[in-house]
Amino acid sequence: MQHQLFVLAFFIVLLVLFYQIAVIFAPFLVPVLWAVIIARMSNSLYLKLVHLLKGRETLAAALLTFATMFLVVFPILSLTFLLVQETTIAFRSVVEWVQADGMKQLPEYLGKIPLAGRFIQEQLGTFVLAGSGYEGSIAEGTKTVGTFLLTHISGLARDAFSVTFDLSIMLFTLFFFYKGGRGLFWRLYHLLPLEERHKQKVLDRLDSTMAAVVKGVLATALGQGILAGGAYVVLGVPFALVLAAITALLSLLPIGGTALVWVPVAGYLFVSGPIWKGIAMVAWGVLVVAGLVDNVLKPLFIGHGTQLPTLFLFFSILGGLAAYGFIGMFLGPILLAILLTAIHIYEEEYQTKGPVNPTKETGT
Repeated sequence: MQHQLFVLAFFIVLLVLFYQIAVIFAPFLVPVLWAVIIARMSNSLYLKLVHLLKGRETLAAALLTFATMFLVVFPILSLTFLLVQETTIAFRSVVEWVQADGMKQLPEYLGKIPLAGRFIQEQLGTFVLAGSGYEGSIAEGTKTVGTFLLTHISGLARDAFSVTFDLSIMLFTLFFFYKGGRGLFWRLYHLLPLEERHKQKVLDRLDSTMAAVVKGVLATALGQGILAGGAYVVLGVPFALVLAAITALLSLLPIGGTALVWVPVAGYLFVSGPIWKGIAMVAWGVLVVAGLVDNVLKPLFIGHGTQLPTLFLFFSILGGLAAYGFIGMFLGPILLAILLTAIHIYEEEYQTKGPVNPTKETGT
């Protein structure tokens, strides 16, 4: 009895300690998870580098960490600060346009839209002639839009600082995962209360899922860059290839994504060229670049390597993005893969009979 009480007290203390450590580590969960993913995906490269450097693990870890910083972190930081800067410029341009009576010229400009242009022009013209409070409404609307944009610009600035902090934590963690992560991994591996063959099955599924998600995300980014770039070329947009490369890169962002490129391009086409080009760019961006590729092709690309049910994979990606942000695109399929592997292990260990096929039972 005394031994059982001791065991119970020990596990209670252990759970309390785990909870407190989880609370302490919670602010760093996302950058640490990114470090885990990067370290696991580049583990073979790290081992080759250690071999080339004749066993100098610290030097190999430092070189790979710096390579990650220059190839991944610096471009992300540059894009983040560029987004803040461009948003500020866009706000100033909107204010100057409104102050230059751009709103009064809006009905004439919208009248050029095919089919619905004349109707829109008539409705706006009726509103302008309707009466007295038009100028006040414009001023009030400008003030509201300005407040909205300024609030989001300050939010973007805070996000830029947060991104910088998280990336710094990620790099710091990544270095130590390279250097001592294998020992930590194998210790956790042996602590799993599973048979060796089940442990290996879970590990293999994790590796295959992680690799498939990374390849699927990169393939999706490449596809979106090609599709958007083709539209830029056909519609005569300057620097189409550069914009296509930027579109592919920004497609990795969880907020905005490819729309950060093709929406301004559509605005440029509305202003500089025939208005049908702007409409075509918006339709192509919404339906194909963002809609078709993100919602259809991305789950297919990822599902091809993970061998996960496409429907469940689709919801795991969307749900992961909603729950955890961009890293949820990786966590969703990984958690789904672990669950399906656990179900398979349960079927092997505890199910004495296989699943019944209703068609065979009925003889149809």
